Amino acid sequence: MHMHMTEDDITRHIIDSLGGGQFVVADDNTFFFHGADNKFPFATIVTKDDDFDSASKLNRLGVFRLNVGVGKETFRALFGEPDEASIANVDYAALDTLMPHPMYGKMHWVSVINPSSKTFEKVKPLLTEARSLAAARDKSK
Repeated sequence: MHMHMTEDDITRHIIDSLGGGQFVVADDNTFFFHGADNKFPFATIVTKDDDFDSASKLNRLGVFRLNVGVGKETFRALFGEPDEASIANVDYAALDTLMPHPMYGKMHWVSVINPSSKTFEKVKPLLTEARSLAAARDKSK
């Protein structure tokens, strides 16, 4: 039986392992930033559905979704092209399954709802990549 990660476990991992960075909690959702500018998060934890994003059925008790903005190549390696077809056949409410983000898959975001520790191991390098991409984006401005 794999342990399930809590939001706190994930937040602690991101802050501890990625060195520095910041997180902001707003409306029960958590946004992770690589530096102090807080323009664009590299990862988020969301805990409820809204009008735009309800495919994950996050209003179930104790359900949250970790979202990570990865690079194009990584997204392709995981899911193929982020086109309508690959994104349409996903069960966005499935727990503990790495999947394209229901809204931002086209922007190479990936998601996992209530990851187990085993699934989170697969997500760790994605978080590292997401943070590097965010840092590189800021340098190029």
